[in-house]
Amino acid sequence: MALSVVREFAPLITGIVVAGRSGSALAARLGTMRINQEIDALHVMGIDPVRFLVAPALLAMLVVLPLLTLLADFVALTGAGMYICMDLGMDFPAYWERVIEALKVDDLGHGLGKSVIFAVLVTLVGVVNGSLVQGGAEGVGKATTRSVVHAISAIVVTDMLFAFVLTR
Repeated sequence: MALSVVREFAPLITGIVVAGRSGSALAARLGTMRINQEIDALHVMGIDPVRFLVAPALLAMLVVLPLLTLLADFVALTGAGMYICMDLGMDFPAYWERVIEALKVDDLGHGLGKSVIFAVLVTLVGVVNGSLVQGGAEGVGKATTRSVVHAISAIVVTDMLFAFVLTR
């Protein structure tokens, strides 16, 4: 159970939640800036939009998504431990001993590695969909929705590829 939470469940669910929340916000912000010609204004002022708009978002995503994955690991394992202790009568410290015995550093690294890749995917999908917006407010809404769908699809496909490549 602990192995599947740390390697699969927590990174996948965290990536999907962040894609829905932060990926959509990034696409909407960049889309609105594209419609209002603010990105063109940055070019005119000699400011690189990638460095000014994309790099901070990517850096934030690279820091936050692994941290959220660790939080999801802890919450899921603690919740499972509470169930096991209350319903099955196991001692809580004994549960944590078993969890620590079952997990290796590689397992944690596997989940965190996935979360880093998911962070890059969510950011890239949000940036691409946001910066290609056309058609006013309606275009921003469509790009935001498209960004969430594409990011979640990319996360699921990447997770599947991880499973095929790293479990063989």
